[in-house]
Amino acid sequence: MQLDRHNLLATLVRDLTEFGFLHPQILIQAVLLLLCWGSAYFLARNILRHQSIQTLRWKTGGDGLKRLLFPGLALLLVSAANLVLHLLEGQNNSLLRVANLLMLAMVNIRILVYVIRRVFEGAAWVQQWERYIAISIWCAYVLHVLGILPEVLSTLDAISFNAGKVHISVLTVLQGLLSVAGTLLVAMWIARTLEQRLMSTKVMDMNVRVVLVKVIHSALIVVAILLSLSMVGIDLTVLSVFGGALGVGLGFGLQKIASNYVSGFIILLDRSIKLGDLISVDNRQGVISGLTSRYIVLKAADGTESLVPNDTMITQTVVNQSYNDRSVWVGLPVSVAYDSDLELVMKVMVSVTEGNPRILPQPAPAAFVTAFADSGINLTLGFWLADPENGQMGLKSDLNLKIWHAFKEHAIEIPYPRRDVMLLPSDTGHVAKETV
Repeated sequence: MQLDRHNLLATLVRDLTEFGFLHPQILIQAVLLLLCWGSAYFLARNILRHQSIQTLRWKTGGDGLKRLLFPGLALLLVSAANLVLHLLEGQNNSLLRVANLLMLAMVNIRILVYVIRRVFEGAAWVQQWERYIAISIWCAYVLHVLGILPEVLSTLDAISFNAGKVHISVLTVLQGLLSVAGTLLVAMWIARTLEQRLMSTKVMDMNVRVVLVKVIHSALIVVAILLSLSMVGIDLTVLSVFGGALGVGLGFGLQKIASNYVSGFIILLDRSIKLGDLISVDNRQGVISGLTSRYIVLKAADGTESLVPNDTMITQTVVNQSYNDRSVWVGLPVSVAYDSDLELVMKVMVSVTEGNPRILPQPAPAAFVTAFADSGINLTLGFWLADPENGQMGLKSDLNLKIWHAFKEHAIEIPYPRRDVMLLPSDTGHVAKETV
């Protein structure tokens, strides 16, 4: 292999061997390189300390752009020094060229890691794969510095075959995969950034924001795929065949999936439900904690989450307890003995709701006599709950406990079932009667 053709490292070693480490040509490059690195470090440190930089919105991307600042400035300064020195003396600055390539590799690594972090924010595998991504890029640049990379690419391009009129090689396949991955990654990064901007604004309705986010995300993905296919050299007219196959698939087996996606956009556009609504559907009740193109996430009071298809939200009756007003009416049943003072009982029942932040003061809580049962008088304590999404069991337990203590304080009896047992006369003619 002819490694000297693109071997930057071999050129640097040849210069060091020919001129020596103390030759002015080598010393000037070394001094310029140290000055560029020192200036880049000083500028990056002072820029990051500036108050206006601390408040920039791109800080929300984490420390990715901060980590990019030093190698980016160093790359610019080293490139400028290399260009100026080449124009002034016309020499081949091998040391600066190698350093410039290393700075370019560091910039590429940090840009790629930053984009991946933004796209897959919160994913556990990102930190684990950062090291492998960096090692792969470093290996590619090391092969380039050693002059091996062009030979490797030529070998991969030589491994090829013809598919009709199209010439396909291993290099073409790898370039296609990298172009698809790169364009998709950039598209997903742009979509994620726009999503954060749209979801944080307060001007538009939440459902409109969700619809815009989904449309933008889908459009960017489609554009990225089309661009990547064009970059590889694939004729886009073949997509018409794929479109026909997709139509047949929708007609036979994918109609349910398509129905869910269309239903999702209908739900978002007609604003029948939105994030945070308390709904009941398909024998399930909970708060909507997520809206996707295919399903909604329904979080119940016990913490379980159900994935309800959007098609169900269209075809079945949905009870939305937060459509116009989030508050719901809650009735708490209580029984008292027949000899109780009902006016006092009702007053005591209403008093236990005072000061509770979850119970609305208006409409005011009230007690109602609902029925004269076999064992006692049935009453209901009714009130309006301000936050039904937080559940009712804890509140009902607290109110029942207060009612129990209040009834004991006012000597109000809570009845229990009673049975009169009649015993048949014995031989003595005595009739026994026992009340249980």
